[in-house]
Order: sequence, then C-alpha cells, then structure tokens
Amino acid sequence: MSLSERQLAAFADKHAWRIPFDTSPRHLAGPGDPRHITHGLAVAGWQRTSDPLSPEIVLTSPDHRYSLGFDPGAGMFAWWRLWAERTDNEHGWYAHFGELAPAEIICGLTDALVASTPPTDATPLDVLDAAGWLIDAQGAASSPDGTCRVERRTEERDDSEVSWHIEVRDPDRGRFGPRLWEARFAARTPRPLVNALVTALADPSPLQRGMHDRTAHYSVVQEPSPLTPKQVVEAHTARLDAIRARARAARRQNSRSATPPAPDAARTPARR
Repeated sequence: MSLSERQLAAFADKHAWRIPFDTSPRHLAGPGDPRHITHGLAVAGWQRTSDPLSPEIVLTSPDHRYSLGFDPGAGMFAWWRLWAERTDNEHGWYAHFGELAPAEIICGLTDALVASTPPTDATPLDVLDAAGWLIDAQGAASSPDGTCRVERRTEERDDSEVSWHIEVRDPDRGRFGPRLWEARFAARTPRPLVNALVTALADPSPLQRGMHDRTAHYSVVQEPSPLTPKQVVEAHTARLDAIRARARAARRQNSRSATPPAPDAARTPARR
C-alpha cells in the first residue's frame, strides 16, 4: 500500500490550521495522530488487510510475517497490537499499547522494525539509565517525574524468558495511582525493537500537540512551539522519506543475504 498524495494532503490539511504546542513529558502527551504510525508502515510497503469499511485497521508487512492492528473499540488498554508470526528460525512475539500511548513513541518500534535494526548488547535498562532514569534493585526504571515505570520480567520456570512492561500512572497518586496507559512486550520480542521504543519514550524533547488535543493528564506542560504548522507537516514528510529509503535498503540487504552463493565455476583440467 503506497501512500497517496490525497492521504498526505489530508494529514497536511488537519495540521495546517492547528497551532502546535510543545508538550512534555512525552509519556503524558496523549495519543496524537495515529497516521504517524500508519503512514510510516505504508511507505515501507505494508498493506491494509482488514475490511475497508471497518473502524479497525490491520496492516500487514510485505513478507506477511508482521501485522499491526489498530482498534479504537478495543478498550483503553490495547488500542494498538503488533504481532510477529513464528518462523522456522525465529520465535513469534507480540506487543500491545494502550489508548493514551503517544503515536510518536510507538513509532520508535515500528520505524526500527521496517529498518531491520541490527542486534545489540545494550538492554532497555541500559538505554534508560543513560537517559537519566532511576534504575532500582528490582530491575525496573522510573522516569524523572516518577509517573512512568519500565519493568523487566522473567518467567519463574525459565529466567531467560524476558518480557517488558511499561506503565504510566496518574501523577497525583504516585506509583499506585490509576493507570493511564500501558505497553506489554512478550518474551522473545527482539531487544533492538524494545530498545528503540524506550529510546523514543525517554527522549526529553517535547511532542507537538494542538491546543485542544487530548492528553493523558492535566498536569502535562504545554508551551507554544517554535515550529510552525508547515514545519510540523514538513517534518512528517521528511520522516516518511527517510523510512522509505531505510526500508528499501533493508529489503536489498535481506535479498542479498537470502540469495545462495553461485557455485564455483568448473575448473578446466590442466593439460598434461
């Protein structure tokens, strides 16, 4: 599914009249525009495989291994669902995100997925520690404002089975207050993808929201952005161009890796 000029124009029309406000911390910024996610996957070649007349959207990767579902009727805890089918060489896995999870944070994962991010020894806790988050003895990281917590979890029967859980709670009630949104990553979710998402989560730069956009909590800080509406749209378009280029490069690399080497040419017998 390529992204049409009409679809890009619809995004531009929506944002052209909205005065952007820098909104932070980003985990309280609210859902934002879901097209940050769906447009990025579209330019990477993902196709819509759900009923066009249904409010639920399902996009599937070109190799049919990955699917992303967006269902605004699924309840506040699982609006976004990403899953990977098991293959002969790789385990299946899934991730899901709540209603108020910012689209730009989820893009950290989806952008890394289409770009085939290479393996790394760094863990999500390493990423968050470097970003200034507080790491506790239980294997969890807390944001500087204390409202977002990222936990490492292991299975009792097999501590090599590591999963990750993100939880954002009401700042007025602390760690045990009402949950605003959560994200869960199944065991076997590739570490580079979790790293990419927590990198976007811990980024101190604000997200842009319109004056009346829904946020996760009233305590979020909003200030007039130095960006103009036109610059917000241009930044979206530039990001899509970059995703398209990275996805093409990843496909070429995967194609070369999958092509078996040519057999050695038969040697001509030496003359006696």
